Amino acid sequence: MEKLPKIALPTIIIAIVLVILLAKSAVTIGSGEAGVLYKTFDNGVVTDQPPLGEGFHIVAPWNKVFIYEVRQQEILERMSVLSSNGLDIKLEASIWFQPDFAQLGKLHQEKSEMYKERVLLPAIRSAARSVVGRYTPEQLYSSKRDAIQQEIFEETKKIVEDQYVQLNEVLVRDVTLPPTIKEAIERKLKQEQESLEYEFRLVTAAKEAQKVIIEAEGKAESNRILSASLTDKILQDKGIDATVKLSESPNSKVIVIGSGDSGMPLILGNQ
Repeated sequence: MEKLPKIALPTIIIAIVLVILLAKSAVTIGSGEAGVLYKTFDNGVVTDQPPLGEGFHIVAPWNKVFIYEVRQQEILERMSVLSSNGLDIKLEASIWFQPDFAQLGKLHQEKSEMYKERVLLPAIRSAARSVVGRYTPEQLYSSKRDAIQQEIFEETKKIVEDQYVQLNEVLVRDVTLPPTIKEAIERKLKQEQESLEYEFRLVTAAKEAQKVIIEAEGKAESNRILSASLTDKILQDKGIDATVKLSESPNSKVIVIGSGDSGMPLILGNQ
């Protein structure tokens, strides 16, 4: 076996070094991610340029790239808060958020990769305590759930809007009251429903009674007007008209004899 040329060994060593450097310099950023470049010999974190986007990048081997997920994320937070009258309420909320892509360098420089624990969670806890403290347990249990959710979102957004975090939504998933308070509220709500149902029945019965009275009064007034307008002469004329029509019917046979007390003909039979 022939000896390798003298130049071969240095070439191999250089090639190996280049491969190692290339491996350390190559950075692949996945879908929904972005990279913050840290320049070891040039002022550290790059904040005056956009972060590195998805795909393959070559950076100097002495620099570093910190990769962040920039798509929407969710945190489920369970916390204990106090109502307006000091009762302990268990609140479960989902927070939808994502880092501000354009300010990712500043987020890394000032908050680091722990920004969720250092910024977002303290903000949502503070906002939840502030908002829930304005309401009674009964309001939390029933009518004010949507209002509370919106207020928590707005207050949290105010806290994080200058912290390089984009808050998309806060969803209150569950509000748990002490068992005794929950039972008392349910009893009260049931009693209120029964009271409303009873009042509805009373109103309905009163309306029906009023309707009957109005109909009776209308009928009585109609009879009074009709009685006042009828005379013996009108009744006699009506009777004559009816008798003539009956006599003209092909299916009738009328025998008239004499007259009645009112002078009307007496109909003895028909066919």
